[in-house]
Order: sequence, then C-alpha cells, then structure tokens
Amino acid sequence: MHLVCAYATGMSSLNTAPSTTCHCQAIRQAARRVSALYDAAMAPLGLRVSQYGILVRLQAGGPRGIQALAAELVMDRTTLGRNIRPLERDGLLSAIPDPADRRGRLLAITPAGADLVARAAPAWRAAQADYEAQVGKASAAGLHAALADVVAALHSPA
Repeated sequence: MHLVCAYATGMSSLNTAPSTTCHCQAIRQAARRVSALYDAAMAPLGLRVSQYGILVRLQAGGPRGIQALAAELVMDRTTLGRNIRPLERDGLLSAIPDPADRRGRLLAITPAGADLVARAAPAWRAAQADYEAQVGKASAAGLHAALADVVAALHSPA
C-alpha cells in the first residue's frame, strides 16, 4: 500500500488513486508510530523520547548553546526551545553563563537530569528492543542507515 499526498496531486481525498507517492508523509507517519512506541516506554518516568534525547546529548557532550544543540538534533531553535522549557522548569537542565561570552547562555544537564537519564535508560533500551522485534533487526539497521543518508543529503547549513 502506498501513502499518497493529495495536496501534491491536487486531490481532495486520499481515497483517490494519485500518480505519485509522498515520501514526506510516509516518513512522518512512521516517525509518529516510532515516537509513540518510545514515548509509551518513557511515560512512567514522566519523560518523552524527545526530551530524553536532549538530556542524553547534553550529558554526553557537555554544555552547549541552544543553536549548537538544535543543529545536532536537526531541529529548529524554536522547537528546541519548546522542548527544553519543561526540562528547565523541572530542574533537569539549566541555562548557565557561557564562559567565552558572558552574554550567552549554555544548556547543561543538572544532577537531577543525569539521574533521570540513568533511570530512563532501561526503558529506552526496552523500546529499542521492542522496535527491533516488531520491525526486524536488519530492517531497523537498514532504515537507520537510509535515514542517516537522507539527513546528510538534505543538510541545510542555514
């Protein structure tokens, strides 16, 4: 079954057989399903997988500016800002002065954030295993590689 993009073909209904498939919609649908699987695993910890990813990046790479973190996550700064607000509110990350430029701020994981990452890691590993069990290890690895190629190919330096 092919997912079609009615907007691209000028059709008002997805039930009409179009001549093209919409890669964007297929990727977005898959992303929503995969996110839901991981979010369900993280829910008992009060965490979404997107928030877990932010905390893990900060823990692994140390403090950095919001623009640098947004670039790493392939996310626009505004969206990242919405994602970090609850983490900051809950004391899981903080904005600290940038020693290189006192006007700037760096995002840093707090001890409470590091503790939550440690407690959430088993849930994340369980979601990984569940995903691989449902999709198949080879398919999961192949998709991961293909998506990495897409990110690299469509890289926008802006």
